[in-house]
Amino acid sequence: MPRREGPGDGQSGDVSFDSVSQEWLIRFLEHRIGDKRIIRLIQKWLKAGVLEDGVVAVSEMGTGQGSVISPLLANVYLHYVIDLWAKRWRRREASGDMIVVRYADDLVVGFEHETDARRFLDAMRTRLEEFSLSMHPDKTRTIEFGRHAAANREMRGLGKPETFNFLGFTFICGRSRQGKFLVKRKTRADRLRTKLKEVKATLRQRRHQSTPELGKWLGQVVRGFMNYHAVPTNYEANVAFRRQVISHWRRALIRRGDRDRTTRQRIEKFADDYLPKVQIIHPWPEQRFAVRHPRWEPYAGKPHVRICAGGVQ
Repeated sequence: MPRREGPGDGQSGDVSFDSVSQEWLIRFLEHRIGDKRIIRLIQKWLKAGVLEDGVVAVSEMGTGQGSVISPLLANVYLHYVIDLWAKRWRRREASGDMIVVRYADDLVVGFEHETDARRFLDAMRTRLEEFSLSMHPDKTRTIEFGRHAAANREMRGLGKPETFNFLGFTFICGRSRQGKFLVKRKTRADRLRTKLKEVKATLRQRRHQSTPELGKWLGQVVRGFMNYHAVPTNYEANVAFRRQVISHWRRALIRRGDRDRTTRQRIEKFADDYLPKVQIIHPWPEQRFAVRHPRWEPYAGKPHVRICAGGVQ
């Protein structure tokens, strides 16, 4: 996990939910929910089963993958199994700084000391086994990452610091133009290729549509991609995505028939008319974390009514 200070060792993992203990899940829910009717409703949801090839399969384990409530139940389960436990471990066991970032079943933990990282990995593996969970063996690893990683690996005769993937981005140890340490985020190459293949396949089905219709749809695609991926240090990936979308659009127009001879100048004009320009939308992390949101409501901090002896005014 990238850190602002310290050598920085990180570990990432992916948790399997196929064997979630429904008994423990209900106990976790009862810790916060006092209404027995809600608990019974959730139990029925868990026992509803999954329809596969016309056959309903009911399991005593798991959260019913595919159901609308499954992500919520899985998040509640991990809150008690990992979040609260990791907070206690950091307070009682860690000898240095430690940071935990979890989104659903994706987890990245950063440590100041490598010994803490290895002890935490062993402890978390034991912790998950107690609650019928396991870490993905191919996605769980410990890496050296941070401002001193490059220098430390160079002293040992190793190559560049390892990278890791998290939430669609590849995190890289880099340098700013001033030579300072910088965590760079790049769109995962496999995710980029997959998205472009989807655009190409859909264009093949839509090429009978008019140019304005195609342009409006492609504009939504590019805008949606950049709304998530237009982060600092990821400008080139957004440029490459927009450029490839334009290339696929031109090929789709050409293949409509022999009479269509869409030139590069013409497709660039279409792109300027319908596709958004590439720009960094999201701020740098330190700018985002420093934002304060003052309340502008006229009655902020003041009661809306005054209760007096004579009635309400």
